[in-house]
Amino acid sequence: MTRRKIGVVTGTRAEYGLLYWLMKEIDSDKFLELQIFATGMHLSEEFGNTYQQIEKDGFTIDSKVDISLSSDTELAISRSMGLGIIGFSETFQELKPDLLLVLGDRFEIFSAVSAAMIAKIPVAHLHGGETTEGVFDEYIRHSITKMSHLHFVAMEKYRDRIIQLGEHPNKVFNVGGLGVDSINKLKLLSKANLEKSINFKLGEKNIIVTFHPVTLEKSTSKVNFQALLDSLAKLKNTKIIFTKANSDTDGRVINTMIDDYVANHENTIAFVSMGQLNYLSALQLMDVVIGNSSSGLLEAPSFKIGTINIGDRQKGRIKADSVIDCLPEIKSIDKALKKLYSEDFQNKIKNVNNPYGDGGASKKIISIIKKVNVNNILKKSFYDLTISQQ
Repeated sequence: MTRRKIGVVTGTRAEYGLLYWLMKEIDSDKFLELQIFATGMHLSEEFGNTYQQIEKDGFTIDSKVDISLSSDTELAISRSMGLGIIGFSETFQELKPDLLLVLGDRFEIFSAVSAAMIAKIPVAHLHGGETTEGVFDEYIRHSITKMSHLHFVAMEKYRDRIIQLGEHPNKVFNVGGLGVDSINKLKLLSKANLEKSINFKLGEKNIIVTFHPVTLEKSTSKVNFQALLDSLAKLKNTKIIFTKANSDTDGRVINTMIDDYVANHENTIAFVSMGQLNYLSALQLMDVVIGNSSSGLLEAPSFKIGTINIGDRQKGRIKADSVIDCLPEIKSIDKALKKLYSEDFQNKIKNVNNPYGDGGASKKIISIIKKVNVNNILKKSFYDLTISQQ
């Protein structure tokens, strides 16, 4: 039997962390052949050249699609999307994957899926059906859904939403969130080993900050992030870990502010990329994830810690009871921090459940992929809810 070639696209550190165990499952399956297409921030020195981590983990990168992340302006991002379509078109012509597997909603993934559509390559999309109303990822995610043929979602509400978009129910599978797999399968570092790994001593209180631009707002990154920094500066006996922003529009503004803040506050440290092991190991020792990253919603609840979710970037996503929403304003962030450390809230999160499941997504996805005949799924009929319910 000829092994089926499964192409996996990865462009960011966080996305690779979610895909890692799925890639391992594909690589070890005798009926499947893993192809890895690295792009985006993985190939940027500014963002840590994180393709090296993929190779360090024992994977072979079959193609590096450079999209020239030299700037974070709207023009530069659009140019990168165009370069991505060109680069992935050439890659797919050469390597001819039987199925392309992608996760999420970023612009480089949109480029890869657009090229796959023209090349007649079926697409399996992970974590579709979710909503993030503050960023243009919202439009990209649903566009990828319409160009995809198999859908693996994190919960039933997201499955319903994809069906509402016209995808047939027998092609939409609720497998749970991929982030939980990493939490369950990784042997996380002890406090002492983490401190040694990141060269940073934790304290009486510990916070991890991950803040990204809200790309559907105009030039709010500096003001919004300054409000967070001003609130953090009031804290006593607190150690703060910053993970830097992605290559979104205005992301460099945030990263420069982080560098300036860390240079003047000895209780802080910043990372371009912590790596999945260090990041998850840190989460288990934190009091809170604060910012607007999806990890505060998808992964933090599994550690029974709080999340302070600032602004509209994640607006619309389903959230655990451990998530505190607040405005990107000093008073609102101060209020959220006060609530976080309150006895009532700390007691409440001891019993919180992660709405994104309890693990096993990778194995479920592999099982389904192996059963599907990818030779006859390119042509799709629109599944009309009104017709199907008559």
